[in-house]
Amino acid sequence: MWTVMDSPIGELRLRAADGALTAIEFSPFTATAESRADDEPVLVLARTQLEEYFAGRRHSFDLPLAAQGTEFQQRVWAGLQTIGWGETASYGDLARRLGLTPAASRAVGLANGRNPIPIVVPCHRVIGADGSLTGYAGGLDRKKILLELESSALF
Repeated sequence: MWTVMDSPIGELRLRAADGALTAIEFSPFTATAESRADDEPVLVLARTQLEEYFAGRRHSFDLPLAAQGTEFQQRVWAGLQTIGWGETASYGDLARRLGLTPAASRAVGLANGRNPIPIVVPCHRVIGADGSLTGYAGGLDRKKILLELESSALF
């Protein structure tokens, strides 16, 4: 099931199954055979928390999540959630947080890019070792907006 919400980075499609959020997708969306369910409780909760986040009133999320991925991807996605609101980390930093060598930063980056629940699982907070913005599934413009939203709300 799914619903769509407006946001400062464009429309987002929120997807859920079995009472947990499974994906957040950026527009334009691909077709889906799933049913729209705007009143599904987990989707209502996710939409509310995302609206609070975009308004600068929420710094972390409290949602049931069910992202599908490999064991390594799950580990990286859990690591992403240790990067606090308004903070950034490089792929090498994230690899070290996971007990890996910096040489694993490429694998960490690939797993980061496959994160199906962006924003809530904050893959936008990962940057290049030199501080540059690097790839983002939603595009660098969206990544920049998310990082600016978090940094400007700090002051």
